[in-house]
Amino acid sequence: MIQMNNPVEDFSWIGSQKDFMDNPEVILLNHIMIGRYGGNTNTGQYKNEDGCLVWLNENEDWEFAIMLDAHNTSESALITLELFENNKAQIKHVLSLPTNRQMFRELEEKILNMFLSDEFLSACRKITGETACLIVARKDKYVWWLPVGDCIVYLFHHELARLGQYQLNQRQFFEWIGEVNTFEQEVPCYSIGIKELRKGENHLFLATDGLIECPNELYSKPSKIFKAFYHSKDNESIQTILKNIQENNVQDNATIVSWKVNISKEASRPSNQ
Repeated sequence: MIQMNNPVEDFSWIGSQKDFMDNPEVILLNHIMIGRYGGNTNTGQYKNEDGCLVWLNENEDWEFAIMLDAHNTSESALITLELFENNKAQIKHVLSLPTNRQMFRELEEKILNMFLSDEFLSACRKITGETACLIVARKDKYVWWLPVGDCIVYLFHHELARLGQYQLNQRQFFEWIGEVNTFEQEVPCYSIGIKELRKGENHLFLATDGLIECPNELYSKPSKIFKAFYHSKDNESIQTILKNIQENNVQDNATIVSWKVNISKEASRPSNQ
């Protein structure tokens, strides 16, 4: 397992480029950690169909990440990454706008229009397979997410953990983008959410389902992931997580995008506190 430092602010990867089977790796992109593991070949795994994309701008105080978990082939993950790369300038422009309700509404409308465009729908009809897709944007003290399918985003903060809250989205099965495409339906199915971050350290953790569906259920409970970061540096924690699923003979691909942000602004509290 190798840790690398990378000064660039744009990153994208798909498992067909490099599969990381039997060889987990963690890289550091500024303050964002990306962990990738293609699964164990001794369990029958022979390809990696995950993918991810990460953009950030520290001066404008935002991060933007996409998690992809394809099946049958990686073609759906590839054309989804290409869709966002082709619209990078417009998305970054929206993220540069002042933080308010309209900015997040414009982000949502932009992304939905991309998925619903005739060009993208036509491309999806020509490929084999489909992908789950989780999109997460953090700006200022807010996090926004749009998932199609069963990738997961967690928000770890000590105030929320005391109340048993860790997970932002619920996994949705039978939703995909690609050959079978939710955006081809009369009513597309997806989720949308926005949450205020708490004052202090907030930890955003995105994962494909290879992590939580590992044999012996090492990380099936969000609290186990939260506790994995207690006593070691963040990059070491992710290395340990990937090592543990490798030693427990995980077959599925597992991809992680993780970062922490410190919020100085006060968060909402009950009126009687």
